[in-house]
Amino acid sequence: MLYVLPYGQMSLWGATVITNLLSAIPWIGQDFVEFVWGGFSVNNATLNRFFSLHYLLPFVLAALVVMHLLALHEHGSSNPLGVSGNTDRLPFHPYFTFKDLVTIFVFLLALSVFVFYMPNALGHSDNYIPANPMQTPASIVPEWYLLPFYAILRSIPNKLLGVIAMFMSLLILLGMPILDTSRIRGSQFRPLMRFSFWTFVACFFILMFIGSQHVESPYVEIGATATAYYFAWFLVVVPTIGIIENTLMDIALAEETSSQVISQKTPAPLLQSVV
Repeated sequence: MLYVLPYGQMSLWGATVITNLLSAIPWIGQDFVEFVWGGFSVNNATLNRFFSLHYLLPFVLAALVVMHLLALHEHGSSNPLGVSGNTDRLPFHPYFTFKDLVTIFVFLLALSVFVFYMPNALGHSDNYIPANPMQTPASIVPEWYLLPFYAILRSIPNKLLGVIAMFMSLLILLGMPILDTSRIRGSQFRPLMRFSFWTFVACFFILMFIGSQHVESPYVEIGATATAYYFAWFLVVVPTIGIIENTLMDIALAEETSSQVISQKTPAPLLQSVV
């Protein structure tokens, strides 16, 4: 939304493309789009509405942060080892307060480098051209952090299915507690999961690259393949790895249990002769 407020060429046409996604809703889609626009195209009413929403959202995010802290205080946090830490707890302040402040200051330092030394590194040069609804840019691309989801949207020919896939690429994260069938939480002791995770990271960056390219071969085919693997990682790879790990763990425990039973039933002299 903030990207729309400068109202350059990329802002105007990016807002037009994104809001037109609502037209994929059956029956009421086009009416809903015009309601969001406040007219028949992106105009001053649209900017006012986006500005108002952009002003209100930080308060919503602040409320979500408070809810997160309450949940953290009530149930505790996880850790990279994937084991319970309820037996050894530390107070949030001052330990985690200063730990988080280090991360915040590192982020502010990196942000300052871009703001003061490379302000145009992550932007698009077309956005310096004043918005002109009569002239369409040669390539309409969103901001860099939206490129993977834009690539998923473009990879599916059907408009409605593309919009659903784009939103499901984020909402599918909510299903991870169910999809991850492994008994071990965390990937510290799960080599298969660590390997598959880095393949997922590579797939994500491939989608980011594809989203910045024109809709032409071979980018269309690569984008479709990366999109298929993106969803397959959640729906197939993660549950399968969990089942494999659980099976191997059961086999190892069964062998250990059987060896203990044999050692308990076998007389000591006979056991020594066997050894």
